[in-house]
Amino acid sequence: MNIRKIRNAPPPASSVKKVLLCCLFLIVFLALPIASQAQSVPAQLTNPTALAPCGLPVSWSQFNSDATVTTFNLTADCTFSNSNVQANSAVLHFTAGEFTINGNGHSIIAPSNGAFAIYVQNTGAVLNLNNVTITGGTAATSILVRNGRLNARSIIFSGNTTTFIMAVDRDGGQIYAESVQFLGNTGAGTEPAVVSVGTNGLVSITSSIFEGNTDFNALIDARGTVQLHGCLTLGDNPNTQNDLLERPPSGVILGSPRACYRAQGHTIIAAPPKKKEKVPTATPTSRPRPQIAATHVALQAATGATFRATYGLDSGVHFRQLDGAGIGVQSIIDAGYLEAFDVWGYVEQGVEVCFPQVGRVIFLDANTSPRAIVPLESTVANGQTCVSINSPGSLVLLPN
Repeated sequence: MNIRKIRNAPPPASSVKKVLLCCLFLIVFLALPIASQAQSVPAQLTNPTALAPCGLPVSWSQFNSDATVTTFNLTADCTFSNSNVQANSAVLHFTAGEFTINGNGHSIIAPSNGAFAIYVQNTGAVLNLNNVTITGGTAATSILVRNGRLNARSIIFSGNTTTFIMAVDRDGGQIYAESVQFLGNTGAGTEPAVVSVGTNGLVSITSSIFEGNTDFNALIDARGTVQLHGCLTLGDNPNTQNDLLERPPSGVILGSPRACYRAQGHTIIAAPPKKKEKVPTATPTSRPRPQIAATHVALQAATGATFRATYGLDSGVHFRQLDGAGIGVQSIIDAGYLEAFDVWGYVEQGVEVCFPQVGRVIFLDANTSPRAIVPLESTVANGQTCVSINSPGSLVLLPN
């Protein structure tokens, strides 16, 4: 074939028309991937009512005080990919009102495009986050609070690659976390896992586990106010210079944390002990119990149950009565449960709970996801059923 001859030959009009049509088709075809790519991430939803089968919105969403859906109950792991969350945004963004996410032992799996898992913004915005695992995140922080408030209970952060895991912005805000676990996360090497930036920020942690995390400079950077209570279990965290506090300023409040385990080469920085005041001994008076103990007394009076802890009920262990939604396991609810309590905080010391009825007790272990259902040995005396535990979870009394 003579290629030069074909090139020099004048093309017929029909050929020119075909070539122009082909070029037009190619332009449209090549433009399609670009357009589809620009539209591959859906627009952010505002106060959505349609939820994915797992129990959360199908795409990245913002909520305010106009929302009609304010409680989310996970029934499976919720996975958010790069295709349904805008990069460097937030999967769930709360700007006003109070909201609750009950994870029921399932996970929120963040995308890999740098989006936050959760952002609580503005004064008056409150998120109650219960019994959920946050994993897969690659954002600067997995959970960011800016002027809002996060109440987190029985939370696991695992497998996140991030600078911070939880952070209070320099403008202020509060994080109250109970029974939070930081397991196997990777940091930036120079920053702490939890940070409170600015004097208006507050982070309160009761009974945490910080174990197997790599390249975090410290568990907490205390530029704001930090409260630490209960049992703080500190495991082996490679390349971590300071397991607990990086820089406690003069305003930091430590409470009375217990270091249940301290890995070699790591230290715990504590505030200097307060000077004890002399108490007159001539007329001894009864010592008032802390407020947390009064809560136990009120719960005992309301339910007829009794609670005991090795080091006393003011040692950082907490109890809460559960309803069916709090139990979160349909088969247990259908079995006609008689009573249920959630137990968290410094449970490792050994805790006894006595139900005011006779029955059998099952334990929903907070250390597993989803929670493992474990039958417990119990003792029955004087119409009470008593069990002992040494790890956080839910106790449910069922009929014999």
